[in-house]
Amino acid sequence: MASNLSLLLIVALVAALSFSQALARDPGALQDFCVADNMSKVIVNGFACKDPELVKADDFFLSGLNVPRSTMNKVGSNVTLINANIISGLNTLGISMARVDYAPRGLNPPHIHPRATELQTVLEGSLYVGFITSNPENKLVTKVLKKGDVFVFPQGLIHFQFNLGRTRALAMSFLSSQNPGVITIANTVFGSKPNISDDILAKAFQVDKKTVDWIQSQF
Repeated sequence: MASNLSLLLIVALVAALSFSQALARDPGALQDFCVADNMSKVIVNGFACKDPELVKADDFFLSGLNVPRSTMNKVGSNVTLINANIISGLNTLGISMARVDYAPRGLNPPHIHPRATELQTVLEGSLYVGFITSNPENKLVTKVLKKGDVFVFPQGLIHFQFNLGRTRALAMSFLSSQNPGVITIANTVFGSKPNISDDILAKAFQVDKKTVDWIQSQF
């Protein structure tokens, strides 16, 4: 009896682990496609499916990604995300992409994607890129990328890209979720609404409250 109970517990544990791994990614498609029905009032994890009889080629299509984006902002970069909100045919397929334009010395600031790993390739210019491992090591992993180079940013880790050159740079990123999400560290910590107490941030960053107040005022 005890051996049978142990066997049942092992089987249950393996099943639970398999189930948790299956949930550690976007839900898998159960049909050829599930084009997002943006008019549906049904709330699901993702988007409800459009009637397959109403699906057309334009549901899987987007033009204009070749057009340079403006980088006239404080950080000198512009991210154009192409996800299931933009191409409805991406719904349930577990992938999205982004065009990233960088001004000379432009920065895509430290940020994380809570739901996706990112694979980036440089099309023009050169980028200094990196990510930071989790506590307690907090190891900085960096590389200088040139045209044609590819780099991986693991899911959930803080990462960044910086244009080292004196000319514009361009990269394309591919992300393992139809909705990868983005949390820009500085904006989130110092630009939350309402603000995080300056007592908390002063202690966390080991600076005085006036410094915290000044940084918060920039957001």
